[in-house]
Amino acid sequence: MAAARRGIIAAAAALVAAVALAPGARGVERGEFPPGFLFGAATSAYQIEGAYLEDGKGLCNWDVFTHTHAGNIMDGRTGDVADDHYHRYMGDVEILQSLGVNAYRFSISWARILPRGRLGGVNPDGISFYNRLIDALLQKGIQPFVTLHHFDMPHELEARYVGWLGAGIREEFEHYADVCFRAFGDRVRFWTTFNEPNLFTKFMYMLGAYPPNRCSAPFGSCSSGDSHREPYVAAHNIIMSHAAAVRNYKDNYQAKQGGSIGIVIAMKWYEPLTNTTEDILAARRAQSFELEWFLDPIFFGDYPTEMREILKSNLPTFTAEEKKLLQCKADFIGINHYTAIYAKDCIHSPCSLDTYEGNALVFATGERDGVKIGGDTALGGFYVVPQAVEPAIMYVNQRYKDTPVYISENGYSQWSDASREELINDVKRLNYLQGYVTYLSKAIRFGLYHVDFDTQERTPRMSARWYRSFLTGSHSAGMADEAQERRADS
Repeated sequence: MAAARRGIIAAAAALVAAVALAPGARGVERGEFPPGFLFGAATSAYQIEGAYLEDGKGLCNWDVFTHTHAGNIMDGRTGDVADDHYHRYMGDVEILQSLGVNAYRFSISWARILPRGRLGGVNPDGISFYNRLIDALLQKGIQPFVTLHHFDMPHELEARYVGWLGAGIREEFEHYADVCFRAFGDRVRFWTTFNEPNLFTKFMYMLGAYPPNRCSAPFGSCSSGDSHREPYVAAHNIIMSHAAAVRNYKDNYQAKQGGSIGIVIAMKWYEPLTNTTEDILAARRAQSFELEWFLDPIFFGDYPTEMREILKSNLPTFTAEEKKLLQCKADFIGINHYTAIYAKDCIHSPCSLDTYEGNALVFATGERDGVKIGGDTALGGFYVVPQAVEPAIMYVNQRYKDTPVYISENGYSQWSDASREELINDVKRLNYLQGYVTYLSKAIRFGLYHVDFDTQERTPRMSARWYRSFLTGSHSAGMADEAQERRADS
């Protein structure tokens, strides 16, 4: 998690400087980064907290989904216990301090704060938990970077509003955000309203892979839903929920609390599959349906023209009142960047359109002429392409000028069925981490510690030791040699 807090000019300069540190030249060191950068780690509530029914927490949508749709989860697990962070947070904060990070991005469980939304009242035990976590972080010199919504909401609200489809969810989110601002804002300086709404709306309402599991042909065969319309209705409500929370924070809290508020968007970098005009336009169109779908309304007041031309009446229209609310701008943009992929035009040539990019009339592929765009990871369609982070962030910088940009997520996914030795000695993650840091002087990583779900033991991976040495300045040539030896043996 990193950003130049002096604005877009400083950020752009830092990015350009980073490119000069080409991989292979020498190891990049923390001292080469401008002051004000935040280096951190990130998690989300449902994926780590556990304690899913303890201390007054209500059921969230993922609690119900993982218990009723086990087939949609790769290994059938639930988040009932997860990493047991709810009980082990003090030890986890010690781990963060040992890494040398100065920021920690985590999300708040909406169902732990408001188990039934506005109707049920605030859960004091939920407030107490996050107060303890925030205080523990600050005592260790670590800035809390708080996300209000990271895919999960109270199950009762999902049932009442079909997730983000009902306009009433806007008031629910604004109320939830206000409770958090009042409870934690005296110590939190960085607020994120939503994490990856451009991704989760597609997985909820287009592909049907996330709760409430809605989709239609050709994207899927859910029992209900409309893949051509519902993702955009949900997105519209999310954009307006974000805008309402931003206005409330700026009108009632920011001057006194001194924080900032933004939104985090998932961003692949799309490269044209060929140098044809059609594929070049396809890559540009894919970006409109990915990044600009949310950021253009937030910063410019309306959806991209490319989306309106293709989606027509399926894309909602902002009312005059909604456009007025959108005039209250976010303070920063968070980008979750993991990969690059090739974009093929599907307007002038036949394609399969039942995929993530299909609504943009684009087919995405990781191969060109039999050669992959980068190394494989455990996630299909995610490749190791560290050089892509530079044009991705520069694109955001140039389009949304004068807005600080944070890399809020970036990391390497590992196969869960690997041996424990492979999981701990994670050479590929180490190389991924080193490559991305070197290319763009920006870093955040998931999976630095291996958690044994049976014993809950935390074991630092090789990549965690490299990240710690990078952040603390105790550069270990021995570790680099060890990694090189393991590469030779692999």
